[in-house]
Amino acid sequence: MTGAPASAAGGTGRRPAPGAKLGAAAVNQASLWNIANILTMIRLALVPGFVFLLLAEGGSDPAWRAWAWAAFAVAMITDIFDGHLARTYNLVTDFGKIADPIADKAIMGSALICLSWLGDLPWWVTGVILGRELGITLLRFWVIRYGVIPASRGGKLKTLAQGTAVGMYVLALTGPLATLRFWMMALAVVLTVVTGLDYIRQAVVLRRKGLAAERAAAA
Repeated sequence: MTGAPASAAGGTGRRPAPGAKLGAAAVNQASLWNIANILTMIRLALVPGFVFLLLAEGGSDPAWRAWAWAAFAVAMITDIFDGHLARTYNLVTDFGKIADPIADKAIMGSALICLSWLGDLPWWVTGVILGRELGITLLRFWVIRYGVIPASRGGKLKTLAQGTAVGMYVLALTGPLATLRFWMMALAVVLTVVTGLDYIRQAVVLRRKGLAAERAAAA
């Protein structure tokens, strides 16, 4: 026979080639290695190096502190660019959604804890900032079935203030600059608390609306 059944010639019953699924999987896997995810992985990799540099020589050597600040600055810069690149060039992946916030909290959390351990930053400041971040993460899971709370301008200012203040504390500053960093950290703490309370308010409102919609749909 020289003819071929319709199903074999491209009809609706045609079975995909054995390598089709493997090829799709390979494409999906390759998409993980985009510039946004690479920047996120760099930020994660910087965390142990940053901790080592900050704690070197008991944390008292200005030179080591300067290198620690450089590592922290690079991490903060990658945080700015990876999200922007992912959204602009459609590079959002499940890995990025999970790894990006982990990397953010890892670098900031390690900086705060090390600074408090060195005695440069009160433990209550570290507790307020890390407690807020943990609480907001739990809130996201609480309301995720009803929607996503968008990032606010206050939240972005909070992130900027925290990064600037922590970066200044990483450096061995004295005199007027040491006073300036105190007030910068005070601003960061205020923004942390205010934006945290606003996030709670938005989460409660979103959940109420979601529950009302569910009751209306069930009625």
